[in-house]
Amino acid sequence: MPTVEPLAVLTPADQEAIIAPLGAFSRQRGFAWAPVSLALVLKDEHSVVGGLTGGTQFGRLRINILSVAEHLRGGGWGRRLVEEAEKLAVRVGCHSAWVDTFRFQSPGFYRRLGYAVFGELPDYPTGQTRYFLSKRLVAAPGKMP
Repeated sequence: MPTVEPLAVLTPADQEAIIAPLGAFSRQRGFAWAPVSLALVLKDEHSVVGGLTGGTQFGRLRINILSVAEHLRGGGWGRRLVEEAEKLAVRVGCHSAWVDTFRFQSPGFYRRLGYAVFGELPDYPTGQTRYFLSKRLVAAPGKMP
């Protein structure tokens, strides 16, 4: 009989085992579960000072984390990281991108980059809103972006 157990550390093998049934289920329905990681690092002469992590799947770029050290904020580095991730995503066939962020973080930043809100989760965290934003990266055949 199966049991449910918490894991203190998720190993790559555990991650693969957890995803395997979902991958099989998706493939049976014609959707190969094959996310590809994407990571960009922002470095100064001595260390990592920010970056972007995410991945591509089903023709979309998913931005998981965008971070720039405080002393570099406002210098266009966040924009450069997002734009580079979008270019990489288009090169591998992505047509759109999406991201989630909080009201206290950066929804305005993503709006300025052309992202539009498609969903909200109120009171997460308490008193705040979590926003889900998307952006078309390339035009659909016969349409303008």
